[in-house]
Amino acid sequence: MKNLRFHYHMEISFSEPVHSHIYTLKCLPVTTGTQQITECNYAVRPSDRIQESYDSFGNRMLYGTAEEEHTLFRVDVTGRAVTGICEADAQGDKTDISVYKYQTVLTRPQERIGKLLADCRQQERSTPLSLDEKARFYMQTVHERLEYGKGVTTIHTTAEEALALGRGVCQDYAHVMLSLCREDRMPARYVVGMLMGEGESHAWVEVYDGTTWRGYDPTNDLVVNDSYIKISHGRDYSDCSINRGVFTGQARQCQSILAEVSEE
Repeated sequence: MKNLRFHYHMEISFSEPVHSHIYTLKCLPVTTGTQQITECNYAVRPSDRIQESYDSFGNRMLYGTAEEEHTLFRVDVTGRAVTGICEADAQGDKTDISVYKYQTVLTRPQERIGKLLADCRQQERSTPLSLDEKARFYMQTVHERLEYGKGVTTIHTTAEEALALGRGVCQDYAHVMLSLCREDRMPARYVVGMLMGEGESHAWVEVYDGTTWRGYDPTNDLVVNDSYIKISHGRDYSDCSINRGVFTGQARQCQSILAEVSEE
């Protein structure tokens, strides 16, 4: 187990003043079977009205409005977490497990995913694998097939497109692994969270073994451990988007994120 301190910072700068900004944020870690959030504070600036709620997946949400004109929108979340309480999460999910068996627009397989799965199955025939071993195998396969690279993909890039490019970021690694797992009838969900150190938010996959959810990080080829803090989960990136909103104005916007996690 680890006692971790975290700071999540998101900033959106606008090229000219905007107003009537309505937003929804998913950046608050939640207590699960593997982690306990012992302290969590947040500040959103500017904000006239703000409320906290949960979405249909059980993720914590902030939603509100910023009516006054502004060129900068900032969100800071700070707190403490105890991680590594268990190796897997046995807590229930508000959604039916079957939701995570089906492909989405971002994970739907085509020719390249199909060929990759066929290659994996060919290798598996010589040695039958348990579900955990199979998940680790898919994790390692995705890690080997993709090269990490920023600016190559977007939030709309599908698993098939990322595999064709052979490059991407953590979101793409997760989508490819989700596609493989679901084609193999393994319920799997997309996860957003933070890693020890300093950087941006991170994405990985959780696979359901019939009783618990276990995390696998194909970007780093690691089974999720006590160096990870989970924020949210869903069917794919679109269910876990950190920030969504609308505003009045013609401004261009630029978003930056900094996540810092350290051990106490």
